[in-house]
Amino acid sequence: MIWWPIPPPGRRKVTLKNLVPFSVAVLLVLLSGRLRAQDRTPAVRYKNWDVSFWVAGAAGEENTNSFSEAQILSAAFSLGKSLTGEIGDGWKRGDLEYTFNIIPLFVQFTPQRIYGIGFEPLALRWNSSLHTSRVSPFIELAGGGLHTNTNLPAGDTSDFNFTARGGGGIQIVLTERQALDLACDWWHISNANLGDRNPEFNGIHVRLGYHWFK
Repeated sequence: MIWWPIPPPGRRKVTLKNLVPFSVAVLLVLLSGRLRAQDRTPAVRYKNWDVSFWVAGAAGEENTNSFSEAQILSAAFSLGKSLTGEIGDGWKRGDLEYTFNIIPLFVQFTPQRIYGIGFEPLALRWNSSLHTSRVSPFIELAGGGLHTNTNLPAGDTSDFNFTARGGGGIQIVLTERQALDLACDWWHISNANLGDRNPEFNGIHVRLGYHWFK
């Protein structure tokens, strides 16, 4: 749950952009009392392939400064593979994973109903070695493209946009070969001046994912 503080009169307005690093930091602090660095992470980390599916909801701004302006639902299939074994020492210990994401479902509900498909050919994830018996944190950066049935945002923009996101979350091990992800990203969508105008979507992207390890 994300806490939405109401700023006292005269103070700078708190936005979702300010809350992203704060929320991730709070999550890690809350977990730190039970997390520990060990040489071995949950058994699923040692599988060769990571096949997953995730759904996500996003809210953010496009043409205004209101983060309630645009709401988006998306879903993706992912294939990942660890690039390294565990490296580093202490709290910095972990492993690097590469993931390719196909996004067959993209729906913007407001301010206009827009449909699309996308892909993320570059997604890098750092799986931390700090963990309990079933829970471990991670951070992730990803970039790709998005094609929609009409210009996004509407107007003299473009029906193809580039995407970038970054954030983190926790992975919960369910069985030796299955796990659940809860994550929160900062998500950016823009056309890099492919259209006459280049308004940007910037907002919070909350994901729920399910993993099968092969």
